[in-house]
Amino acid sequence: MTVWHFMLEHRAEILARTLEHLWLVTAAMGIALLIGLPVGVALVRRSSLRRWVLGAANVVQTIPSLALFGFLIPVPFLGGIGANTAIVVLMLYALLPILRNTYTGIAGVDPSVLEAARAMGMTPRQILWQIELPLAMGVILAGVRVATVLCIGVATIAAAVGAGGLGVFIFRGVAMVNNSVILAGAIPAALLAIAADLLLGAVERKLTPAQ
Repeated sequence: MTVWHFMLEHRAEILARTLEHLWLVTAAMGIALLIGLPVGVALVRRSSLRRWVLGAANVVQTIPSLALFGFLIPVPFLGGIGANTAIVVLMLYALLPILRNTYTGIAGVDPSVLEAARAMGMTPRQILWQIELPLAMGVILAGVRVATVLCIGVATIAAAVGAGGLGVFIFRGVAMVNNSVILAGAIPAALLAIAADLLLGAVERKLTPAQ
């Protein structure tokens, strides 16, 4: 049976697994943005925290994804078998590009622009929302783009802890030594990553201030 025949016969399950995959990525990215954006802004203001926070995020990136899933299983509340562990792991992997790009984007705003804003009497909050974030938006979205594609790929490992997603087909295919089943999970995951990259790339280009 070819991969296309398999995908056609199992299209309902593939759709369901794709929706599970999207839910895991969306939930993880939502949490990562809620944490990463304000912390990234804080790193610009507090240089003493920068080394430790970015260092910790870098360390997470060096841990193999399957090992990180395994480490979190016995952790109360955050771990266990199911979607909770997967969302936490994906969120941890997404944090570094969001943190780093938020910091880099805001730190890279022209100091003369900030000085002019202060001279006009703008408050720090106004400067952040009206000057820094708009000017840094392109760099920030580039980090979100990288984090999203990364999450879509790592989410295929979520099936190892019973969280579902397209990785179910990949693990099933490996167990069966069946390339058609493996590709039934790998192809939709790759298409999701490509679609997310193109969509976020278009948004990034639209919101990046003209030079």
